[in-house]
Amino acid sequence: MQISSLLKPDAVRVIGAVSSKKRLFQEIAEVASGAYGLSAQSTVEALLDRESLGPTGVGHGVALPHARLDGLHEVCSAFIILEKPLDFDSVDRQPVDIVFSLFAPEDAGVEHLKALALVSRTLREQSFCTKLRANHDPATLFTILTEVQPVQAA
Repeated sequence: MQISSLLKPDAVRVIGAVSSKKRLFQEIAEVASGAYGLSAQSTVEALLDRESLGPTGVGHGVALPHARLDGLHEVCSAFIILEKPLDFDSVDRQPVDIVFSLFAPEDAGVEHLKALALVSRTLREQSFCTKLRANHDPATLFTILTEVQPVQAA
Protein backbone atom coordinates (compact mmCIF):
# COMPACT_ATOMS: atom_id res chain seq x y z
CA MET A 1 0.00 0.00 0.00
CA GLN A 2 1.20 3.48 -0.85
CA ILE A 3 -0.15 6.94 -0.07
CA SER A 4 -0.83 7.44 -3.78
CA SER A 5 -3.51 4.75 -3.54
CA LEU A 6 -5.24 6.63 -0.69
CA LEU A 7 -5.02 10.28 -1.72
CA LYS A 8 -6.28 12.30 -4.70
CA PRO A 9 -4.65 15.60 -5.76
CA ASP A 10 -7.86 17.51 -5.06
CA ALA A 11 -7.92 16.17 -1.48
CA VAL A 12 -4.83 18.23 -0.55
CA ARG A 13 -5.33 21.73 0.85
CA VAL A 14 -3.55 24.54 2.63
CA ILE A 15 -5.74 26.44 5.08
CA GLY A 16 -4.79 29.69 6.77
CA ALA A 17 -6.40 29.13 10.14
CA VAL A 18 -9.31 27.42 11.83
CA SER A 19 -10.84 28.40 15.14
CA SER A 20 -11.46 24.93 16.58
CA LYS A 21 -11.10 21.21 16.07
CA LYS A 22 -14.76 21.04 15.00
CA ARG A 23 -14.15 23.74 12.37
CA LEU A 24 -11.12 21.79 11.14
CA PHE A 25 -13.29 18.68 10.83
CA GLN A 26 -15.78 20.70 8.80
CA GLU A 27 -12.95 21.76 6.45
CA ILE A 28 -11.79 18.14 6.17
CA ALA A 29 -15.36 17.05 5.41
CA GLU A 30 -15.67 19.67 2.65
CA VAL A 31 -12.42 18.44 1.09
CA ALA A 32 -13.58 14.80 1.33
CA SER A 33 -16.98 15.70 -0.10
CA GLY A 34 -15.43 17.40 -3.11
CA ALA A 35 -12.79 14.75 -3.76
CA TYR A 36 -14.70 11.56 -2.99
CA GLY A 37 -18.39 12.52 -2.87
CA LEU A 38 -18.68 11.79 0.84
CA SER A 39 -21.49 13.37 2.85
CA ALA A 40 -19.94 16.35 4.63
CA GLN A 41 -22.34 16.07 7.57
CA SER A 42 -21.75 12.31 8.04
CA THR A 43 -18.01 12.84 7.79
CA VAL A 44 -17.96 15.56 10.47
CA GLU A 45 -20.11 13.43 12.78
CA ALA A 46 -17.89 10.36 12.27
CA LEU A 47 -14.71 12.36 12.94
CA LEU A 48 -16.21 13.91 16.09
CA ASP A 49 -17.40 10.49 17.30
CA ARG A 50 -13.94 8.99 16.81
CA GLU A 51 -12.24 11.98 18.44
CA SER A 52 -14.48 11.60 21.51
CA LEU A 53 -12.74 8.26 22.15
CA GLY A 54 -9.40 10.04 22.44
CA PRO A 55 -7.46 12.71 20.59
CA THR A 56 -5.84 11.75 17.29
CA GLY A 57 -3.01 14.27 17.65
CA VAL A 58 0.03 11.97 17.61
CA GLY A 59 2.65 14.59 18.48
CA HIS A 60 5.22 16.77 16.74
CA GLY A 61 2.49 18.90 15.15
CA VAL A 62 0.80 15.95 13.42
CA ALA A 63 -2.81 14.75 13.71
CA LEU A 64 -4.34 11.67 12.11
CA PRO A 65 -8.11 12.05 12.49
CA HIS A 66 -9.86 9.03 11.04
CA ALA A 67 -13.30 7.52 10.84
CA ARG A 68 -15.31 4.68 9.39
CA LEU A 69 -18.14 5.74 7.10
CA ASP A 70 -21.19 3.85 5.97
CA GLY A 71 -21.45 3.57 2.18
CA LEU A 72 -17.74 4.01 1.54
CA HIS A 73 -16.15 1.25 -0.56
CA GLU A 74 -12.42 1.87 -0.13
CA VAL A 75 -10.02 3.66 2.17
CA CYS A 76 -9.42 7.27 1.13
CA SER A 77 -7.86 10.34 2.70
CA ALA A 78 -7.49 14.09 2.88
CA PHE A 79 -4.35 16.08 3.70
CA ILE A 80 -4.29 19.58 5.15
CA ILE A 81 -1.52 21.96 6.14
CA LEU A 82 -2.59 24.63 8.60
CA GLU A 83 -0.66 27.88 8.24
CA LYS A 84 -1.62 28.72 11.83
CA PRO A 85 -1.24 25.65 14.10
CA LEU A 86 -4.29 24.57 16.10
CA ASP A 87 -4.47 23.30 19.69
CA PHE A 88 -5.53 19.68 19.18
CA ASP A 89 -5.14 18.07 22.63
CA SER A 90 -2.19 16.14 21.21
CA VAL A 91 -0.25 13.65 23.28
CA ASP A 92 2.70 16.07 23.51
CA ARG A 93 0.43 19.13 23.98
CA GLN A 94 1.91 20.77 20.87
CA PRO A 95 -0.38 22.50 18.37
CA VAL A 96 -1.05 20.72 15.07
CA ASP A 97 -0.27 22.00 11.58
CA ILE A 98 -0.12 18.73 9.60
CA VAL A 99 -3.43 16.87 9.35
CA PHE A 100 -3.79 13.60 7.47
CA SER A 101 -7.34 12.22 7.67
CA LEU A 102 -8.30 8.69 6.74
CA PHE A 103 -11.76 7.40 5.91
CA ALA A 104 -12.60 3.71 5.74
CA PRO A 105 -15.68 1.62 5.03
CA GLU A 106 -17.60 0.46 8.11
CA ASP A 107 -16.51 -3.13 7.49
CA ALA A 108 -12.87 -2.35 6.62
CA GLY A 109 -10.65 -4.33 8.91
CA VAL A 110 -7.02 -4.72 8.09
CA GLU A 111 -6.96 -2.25 5.16
CA HIS A 112 -7.89 0.64 7.47
CA LEU A 113 -5.21 -0.38 9.96
CA LYS A 114 -2.58 -0.78 7.22
CA ALA A 115 -3.38 2.70 5.90
CA LEU A 116 -3.20 4.22 9.38
CA ALA A 117 0.13 2.50 10.04
CA LEU A 118 1.56 3.66 6.69
CA VAL A 119 0.59 7.29 7.28
CA SER A 120 1.77 7.19 10.89
CA ARG A 121 5.19 5.77 9.94
CA THR A 122 5.57 8.27 7.09
CA LEU A 123 4.72 11.30 9.21
CA ARG A 124 6.94 10.14 12.07
CA GLU A 125 9.94 11.20 9.96
CA GLN A 126 10.79 14.74 11.08
CA SER A 127 12.72 15.58 7.89
CA PHE A 128 9.67 14.59 5.84
CA CYS A 129 7.39 16.80 7.95
CA THR A 130 9.87 19.67 7.62
CA LYS A 131 9.67 19.31 3.84
CA LEU A 132 5.86 19.38 3.97
CA ARG A 133 5.85 22.46 6.21
CA ALA A 134 8.16 24.29 3.78
CA ASN A 135 5.69 23.93 0.89
CA HIS A 136 2.29 25.54 0.73
CA ASP A 137 1.29 24.62 -2.81
CA PRO A 138 -1.25 21.75 -2.85
CA ALA A 139 0.19 20.24 -6.05
CA THR A 140 3.70 20.24 -4.57
CA LEU A 141 2.42 18.74 -1.32
CA PHE A 142 0.64 15.99 -3.25
CA THR A 143 3.85 15.19 -5.12
CA ILE A 144 5.87 15.07 -1.90
CA LEU A 145 3.30 12.83 -0.22
CA THR A 146 2.93 10.40 -3.10
CA GLU A 147 6.61 10.15 -4.04
CA VAL A 148 7.63 9.08 -0.58
CA GLN A 149 9.08 5.60 -0.47
CA PRO A 150 7.26 3.15 1.78
CA VAL A 151 8.86 3.13 5.23
CA GLN A 152 9.65 -0.36 6.45
CA ALA A 153 8.43 -1.41 9.86
CA ALA A 154 11.16 -1.86 12.44
